Amino acid sequence: QVQLVESGGGLVQAGGSLRLSCAASGRTFSSFAMGWFRQAPGKEREFVAGFSRSGSITRYKESVKGRFTISRDNAKNTVYLQMNSLKSEDTAVYYCAADMLPVLQIVPHYWGQGTQVTVSS
Repeated sequence: QVQLVESGGGLVQAGGSLRLSCAASGRTFSSFAMGWFRQAPGKEREFVAGFSRSGSITRYKESVKGRFTISRDNAKNTVYLQMNSLKSEDTAVYYCAADMLPVLQIVPHYWGQGTQVTVSS
C-alpha cells in the first residue's frame, strides 16, 4: 500500500507557473512507477507526465513537453511537477499516481485525492 497526498494547486494567470508536490507514504517510494494525470471538467482523465519504476524512463504528454518537468526526491518520498508557461487548457484537477508495474498504466494502482489547478486567461 502507498498513500499519496498532493499539494501546490491554485489559481494562476496564463503564462505563470506552479509546482505540484506529491508526498508518498507506506511502501518504499522507489518500488513504484510514479506520475501525474489530470482531469478537466467534462473530459476523461489523461496522462500528463511520469517516470518508470527504475527512474530511467520519463514520458510527457505531447502538449506539455517543454513546459512541464517531473522530478522526484527519493529521500523525501516526494514527486514534483513543475508547470511553466501555463495555458487555460491546463486547467484541471491534477492527480498523483503510483503503479507497482515497471511503468505507469492507464489505470494505476494508486491515486491521490487530487489538487485543483486553474489557469485564468
